[in-house]
Amino acid sequence: MSTARKLRLGPLPSSGSTKLTFTCPASLKADLDAYAALHAQAYGEAVDATTLIPHMLEAFIAGDRGFRRGRGDDTRSSSRTAAPKG
Repeated sequence: MSTARKLRLGPLPSSGSTKLTFTCPASLKADLDAYAALHAQAYGEAVDATTLIPHMLEAFIAGDRGFRRGRGDDTRSSSRTAAPKG
């Protein structure tokens, strides 16, 4: 069955990796597994929650304007100019 659902996390790119272990509540694990199932349905490629987590975190960080500003990466805020006083 195909779905026209658009998920915030699109098809997964391949990249190098570093192993990281973390603990999460069982309810979050269940949500991650459900998201993985919807992702597989939407993009036709089976994927598990462990594979999705790094991509979700990347998307979250990329969308965090406060973090980008704090790192000096927010080009939108640096392109603004102050109104002249006077």
